[in-house]
Amino acid sequence: MSDKQTSGRNTEKARPSGGGSLAVLRRPVFLMLFVAQLVSNIGSWMQSVGAQWFLVEQAGSPALVAWVQTAGTLPVLLLSLFAGVAADLVNRKRLLLTLSLVSAAIAVALTVVTAAGWLGPWELLGFTFILGCAAAIMGPAWQAIQPELVPREELPQASSLGSITVNGARAIGPAIAGIIVVASGPAMVFGINAVSFLAVALALVLWRRGTQQQPAVREQVLPGLLSGMRYVRSAPGIRRILIRCVLFAFPGCALWALLPTAAHDLMGTNAAGYSTLLVLLGVGAIIGALLMDKVRQIMSNSTALFISAIVFGLGTLAVAKVSLQVMWPIALISGIAWILSLTTLNVAMQLTLPEWVRARGLSVYLLVFMGSQAIGSFIWGIVADRVGVAWTLVVAGVFLLLAGLSVPLLPLIKVKGKLDRNVVALSTDLPVLSLDESKSDPVVVRSTYHVKKENIDAFREAMWPVRAARLRTGAASWQLLEQTDAEGSFAEEFTVPSWEEHILQHTVRWTGHEEDLLTAARALADDAPQVTHYMILGAPPVTNTGQMKS
Repeated sequence: MSDKQTSGRNTEKARPSGGGSLAVLRRPVFLMLFVAQLVSNIGSWMQSVGAQWFLVEQAGSPALVAWVQTAGTLPVLLLSLFAGVAADLVNRKRLLLTLSLVSAAIAVALTVVTAAGWLGPWELLGFTFILGCAAAIMGPAWQAIQPELVPREELPQASSLGSITVNGARAIGPAIAGIIVVASGPAMVFGINAVSFLAVALALVLWRRGTQQQPAVREQVLPGLLSGMRYVRSAPGIRRILIRCVLFAFPGCALWALLPTAAHDLMGTNAAGYSTLLVLLGVGAIIGALLMDKVRQIMSNSTALFISAIVFGLGTLAVAKVSLQVMWPIALISGIAWILSLTTLNVAMQLTLPEWVRARGLSVYLLVFMGSQAIGSFIWGIVADRVGVAWTLVVAGVFLLLAGLSVPLLPLIKVKGKLDRNVVALSTDLPVLSLDESKSDPVVVRSTYHVKKENIDAFREAMWPVRAARLRTGAASWQLLEQTDAEGSFAEEFTVPSWEEHILQHTVRWTGHEEDLLTAARALADDAPQVTHYMILGAPPVTNTGQMKS
């Protein structure tokens, strides 16, 4: 069953929450899935600690240790776009349940191989990569179900708590893993990770999801992928979020990738000491997530990104220079800075994307964020092999400071008011095609306008946001034509790849925000436009005129 459109989101009735971020935990379904994710993420962090410390002791190469992060995040770079399309076009619950069971089976296999003594550095990286593939496909679907669990006004709190499942796990998982690795070795850690995936599967089985309304046209994978990319390309606010994501994540990943080697070589500690640093980073992240409501009240998103990059950069520099004990409070503060940046970017994406493309947009976000970490970890590992861990962390810290200083030059784009993401009908009177076989042919839509002389400049300016709206919702090209021998006579013309795409543009993609842009432009014209639809490649044109919205 597709969950392209819902007939009423599967959320409990909205009510004033109060109590900050934790108030959203009053919603039973959200709480159940929150706990399941927390348990799974604890297992994943235990797995990460076990894998990295196994390589510290077995291989001793900073590059191999750093590449654990690359192996875990590279699948996002390879699969994220496909995962976003899948999460938008198939049943998200079924997808998440299937992949949770697959991940459990892979983790069991890793446990058996480790216990039997067959595990080497490259085999470990291979298992990490495979588990990363499952996680990469699950990521957009987990993000996209959030609006089904809570009302829109509680999405910032839900996102903050979602970050707690990761960073709370970072506080708990490494502490447990450090003890288990010292006492029993990594095989036990890998086995616990396998069990944690089953917790997620159980929660998904218990989730009674609301009825999902079938779309008028079932979107296909390749057109769905292309439409998602067109949306991101035509949304300046989203592009700016992605730029800020790269500028922070690429240098920021150096601390996570090289911290095991730094703890062993620079601070002279063991697995328990390394785990302590991860615990403090995780506790700091939890504190930051709980404070996000207050932070959003006292500073803008761009200010939050500026502060977080500077603080995390200073923390990265400190790893290269200070002792283990001095690093403890610094790790706590760095954890706050890390989550401040991540939550700010994630909430901005969640609130900007409409339902029909949410998973695809979030998949691009995850692609950029995790891809930056995958590539960055690989590069920082090579640099550390050449110039040493300390100097590599210094370079990464300087890049983070520069990223913070760049925020005033490239801030997040502010949106006036709240974006209306409720779907509205672009037109209730689409023409009927005479030939079914022409439905796969491109469609050209032309709307003609007559504008008074005093409104011409304003009309031209108002049509540019309309251009972006058409491209975001499915148009492959757009142009505004002005008749040379008739002042004030304009034609808006855009091409949609197929008739099915145009139906989707009318029924599930056009939101109140796009409608407001179109209404503002059309208010400057003398009367309602005449709209004509043409099929390319020889199909006869069909015309629909009169009072229309498009």
